[in-house]
Amino acid sequence: MLSKPSKPGFMPSEHRISVRPSVIASMVVLAIIIFYGSVIWPQSPTGAIAVTALGTFGIVYLFVFNFLLVPSPHFRDIYNWLNAILTAVGLAALTFLTSSQLALYIAVLLILAAITSSITAEWGPAYLLVILSTTLIMFFERERTVPMRSGIFHVSAAIIALIAVETIRQLKNLSRDRIRKLETITEFSRQIVSSLETQQVLKLLNTALRNAVEADTYFVGMREGDEMRLELIYDDKQYYENQRVKLEGTLSGWVFENQQSLFLPDLRKDVSLPRVRLVLLGKHKTSLSWMGVPMRGNSVDGILVIGSYRPNAFDRADLELLSNLAQHAALALDNAYRHSQVELQAHLDSLTGVYNHGYFLKLLKEQADQALRDEQPLSLIMLDVDYFKQYNDTYGHLAGDEILTSLCAAIKQHIKTSDAVGRWGGEEFVISLPNANANQAIQIALRIRSTLSTLTVQNHGKDPISVPTISQGIALFPDEVNEVIKLVDLADRRLYIAKARGRNQIEPSPDQMWLDEIE
Repeated sequence: MLSKPSKPGFMPSEHRISVRPSVIASMVVLAIIIFYGSVIWPQSPTGAIAVTALGTFGIVYLFVFNFLLVPSPHFRDIYNWLNAILTAVGLAALTFLTSSQLALYIAVLLILAAITSSITAEWGPAYLLVILSTTLIMFFERERTVPMRSGIFHVSAAIIALIAVETIRQLKNLSRDRIRKLETITEFSRQIVSSLETQQVLKLLNTALRNAVEADTYFVGMREGDEMRLELIYDDKQYYENQRVKLEGTLSGWVFENQQSLFLPDLRKDVSLPRVRLVLLGKHKTSLSWMGVPMRGNSVDGILVIGSYRPNAFDRADLELLSNLAQHAALALDNAYRHSQVELQAHLDSLTGVYNHGYFLKLLKEQADQALRDEQPLSLIMLDVDYFKQYNDTYGHLAGDEILTSLCAAIKQHIKTSDAVGRWGGEEFVISLPNANANQAIQIALRIRSTLSTLTVQNHGKDPISVPTISQGIALFPDEVNEVIKLVDLADRRLYIAKARGRNQIEPSPDQMWLDEIE
């Protein structure tokens, strides 16, 4: 299963590169403060020594903390909070030990420290650093400068520092979002390479969409004529199935027709697309942001759409992400389709196109298990063409083949997609009817017989020839037998009873009405 990408972070080398400018600048400012505080404007000999010691310690600390501790994988968040407190105390100490002429340099140092902290940590430690530093600095300067002027100066410096912190935070979020989307695409493409089932591809695509975008609704649709079949639809935390919509006049229809992506950030504004109207799906809420991209492959003609109940919920990066997911999904669905076609051909009889003996028996066992779970009946019809050998001898094998293919076409006209028909061998066929009782099976058998009697077949000279009749036997699971093999045997025995009664007959369960009464 496609895993949710973890929260992206910086690598050690990226940490060092990103903090290098602000750390080096801080070291330079500290060197200036040491020079001015101990040589140009010393408070006292002892103060000069203290400024030199504190400034030197600060330079060493900046190097160790930002270039050795921060990049380490063992570094913990608690150290970022501790760094914020230590930095605030250090700035306050420098303020106390130096003259007011160096207030500007300390303010610059505060801004640089906030920038460095916001890069190496989240916004919390950086905010603590700025607020605590400003509070302590204003406390130490309250008696040696004009309070109002000093307050305005340091509050202004704090505001600049906070603006820098917020700017960096937003940039980091954008970077993380971009990384997260790239990770989603990479993980999705890696997962679907080995997926050869359509439902598995859709499941992975669903997970990728949940992880990559904050959408209130999304769906995957496949074009079928003038309609769209929704393979996957999610709306307001719920999933829906088996929905179809007309494409005419829809945004999806425009994407299909033009084979172009469509990005509508605010649907409160008029949609300037000819013959397009909004179609509500799911919970019948109107999306205010809409984005759709074509999902095209050799065997796939689909669309991938996301929407939000908020306007301007998506951006061009989301469109790029959606396009990438659609391209990878189209390739995977193409592969799944080709695999299913190859697999299906292996399960079909080459002449008639119905299931072969082995696969039909496997499918019948699955249907029988499902019937037991659902406590529903399963009817089976065994069918054989009467006097088929004589027919082949008289009219030729090509005419015989045409009869068999016409018979299978007639059977398919009268069964549901959940039913199945297989070639049991030669001119003998078998039909499984899940959720059909014996009377319903009889009606289907009658319709098949009636349809076959109306068929016309021509010989090589294009002259019409007679169509053979069929005999049918019916058995019911689990009321009559509770095993698949016994079910087939029972239907086969009744088939031969029907033949013994004169052929062109249907032999049901003894409990059913006589066929002449049904007809």
